[in-house]
Amino acid sequence: MKSLLLASLLLLGLTMTVQSAQAADVRMYVRHEVNDYATWRKNYDAFKAERNKMGVIGAAVYRSVDNPNDVTVTHDFKTPDKAKAFASSTRLKEVMEKAGVKGAPQIWFTTRAAK
Repeated sequence: MKSLLLASLLLLGLTMTVQSAQAADVRMYVRHEVNDYATWRKNYDAFKAERNKMGVIGAAVYRSVDNPNDVTVTHDFKTPDKAKAFASSTRLKEVMEKAGVKGAPQIWFTTRAAK
C-alpha cells in the first residue's frame, strides 16, 4: 500500500513538472561574466520572488567549464511580452549591477521549435 502511494505521488510530481515545462512558451537566455560567482549567486537567489512576480515561471543557472565566473541563465515565460519586459526592466539592471555583472550581458529569446 505504501509503495502504491509513493508511486502515485512520484507520478503526480512528474506530471506536474512536465506540465510546468510545457506551459513556458518563451525562454530567455542571459550570458554574462561576473566579478565573483558566490556574490552573484547570493544576489540572484535573493531576487527570486521578484523575478516570479515579473513573470518568470522557470529558471536555471549554468557556469562555464573553463571560467566559473562566466554564467548563463535561462528564464522561462508564458509570453514574449513578459520576457522582453523583464529583460528591459530597471530593477533587473539594478540587481545585475549590485551582483557584480561585468559589462553588458548577451540576451536572446527563443521559442520551442515545432518538430
